[in-house]
Amino acid sequence: MTFIFAIIVAIVAIAAYFNLKKTHRKQEMVFAGLVSLAAIIIAVLQVFTVIPAGTVGVVDFLGNVSDNTLKAGVNLVNPMAKVVKFSIKTQEMKEVMNVPSEEGLSVQLEISLLYKLNPDKANEVYKTVGPNYTHIILIPQFRSVVRGVTARYQAKALYTASREKLAGEIQKELEAIVSPRGITIEASPLRQIVLPPRLTKSIEEKLQAEQESQRMAFVLNKEKQEAERKRIEAKGIRDFQAIVSEGINQNLLRWKGIEATEKLANSQNTKVIVIGSGKDGLPIILGNN
Repeated sequence: MTFIFAIIVAIVAIAAYFNLKKTHRKQEMVFAGLVSLAAIIIAVLQVFTVIPAGTVGVVDFLGNVSDNTLKAGVNLVNPMAKVVKFSIKTQEMKEVMNVPSEEGLSVQLEISLLYKLNPDKANEVYKTVGPNYTHIILIPQFRSVVRGVTARYQAKALYTASREKLAGEIQKELEAIVSPRGITIEASPLRQIVLPPRLTKSIEEKLQAEQESQRMAFVLNKEKQEAERKRIEAKGIRDFQAIVSEGINQNLLRWKGIEATEKLANSQNTKVIVIGSGKDGLPIILGNN
């Protein structure tokens, strides 16, 4: 539309310029010349369009949509055509919804969805859905898939480790639906899950009991190891005493007594040694200084 208007203005200004030239009205001629030049420049600029980074352009010429999309940068287009720009950047959508569980409980779920438009299908999206494809296709399908997946899980599973598996199933099922329509799903992370208060308390008590049970099992195992250590230590002492007692006999003790008597006899201390009066014939040592 701007192109046609600029062409009309340029033609009128050029015609006025030549008419004013005949009457030698120089000031009006200059003004008409400037207007025609500006209109021509505007018309020429309409032949080019700039597509920003992270977007693609769909060319719509009087209802005929081109099969080729315009890439980021400066593009040469039909000045009569309309260029509709679509973002192909990753976008985030947040939803807070009440979803059912397998046992029929209502669970409040806060979930995000990361998605983007497939640039190769932007023209198809424009022809079949339009620029508002998020609200027409994505949001309704997203809500439906989330409710369908959560209905296969028990509420306590949503609260524990199964939430990662849940998020993966939501992403997989949603992508199977919207990918043919030109929408790519990148992730569907669960932000928060709010269970009914009584169920939450019951789950927390169960988890606490499991942790306490694990702690007691650890303590018992530690006590068993300590008892085993003491048993091994006692067995070692008993074996040592048995070996020592087996090596000590009357002959050894008599021999050690004789050695001790010899050493005392050779010492400088005063003593009285009675030979043969002790038990087993060992000397008796009486007194010393």
